[in-house]
Amino acid sequence: MTIEWRYTTRQDLGVLSLAGYLGAEAADRFAGAVGWALARGTGPVILDLTGLLGWSAGGQIAVAQAARRLAGSGRRLELAAIPADGSLVPDATCPPVPVHCDLPAALAAHGVHGTVEQCTTEDRPVPCPEAPALT
Repeated sequence: MTIEWRYTTRQDLGVLSLAGYLGAEAADRFAGAVGWALARGTGPVILDLTGLLGWSAGGQIAVAQAARRLAGSGRRLELAAIPADGSLVPDATCPPVPVHCDLPAALAAHGVHGTVEQCTTEDRPVPCPEAPALT
């Protein structure tokens, strides 16, 4: 099983939504999604894990690597809706990763209200304002 992802921008932040299972075999696909977010957005990236069925230690390592990668570009990773089967335990090289109970709380913490400004999935633009299905 692998992950599906969707990236949207709202005001000055990005939301990277994942669905499926984030394990070591999905790490490359996840890294590609993070690269997409880096190339097409600004500000913090909220990793929305609402649709995630679970994650392995390898998946958690991939998230910590994403936090370091974003920090290297002057951006911060935040988590929303961590799976019930565990929490991210970053090592000393990982920047702080704020955790929110769900996506609405994460957006509210940034004062984000309103519509999605840009919707994308993988390498294909998707019309807005309706959010695309996860792919």
